[in-house]
Amino acid sequence: EVQLVESGGGLVQPGGSLRLSCAASGVTFSRYTMNWVRQPTGKGLEWVSAIAPGGSPSYGDSVKGRFTISRDNAKNTLYLQMDNLKLEDTAVYYCALGSSRGQGTQVTVSS
Repeated sequence: EVQLVESGGGLVQPGGSLRLSCAASGVTFSRYTMNWVRQPTGKGLEWVSAIAPGGSPSYGDSVKGRFTISRDNAKNTLYLQMDNLKLEDTAVYYCALGSSRGQGTQVTVSS
């Protein structure tokens, strides 16, 4: 059974940075495309970014140029470096593998 545990969220001012991590277990991590998705309070899920097993990244338009996804297959860990954060980035962030998601980590951007 796949388990995903996110960490690294918090409160940050606009323009600030955060780095999220997702520790995966119960799965051969290196074989799968991993995703970050987010959900603002009261709104639906939004896809943020993905990274293929070989490391090729893709980004949603709203985060392109500001967020960087990466993975460490030796550590079974997924990362999301978030720079130049905006108010509208406030959300619960989840890592996802297929239909599986972790419990999420809250990111709040506020002045």
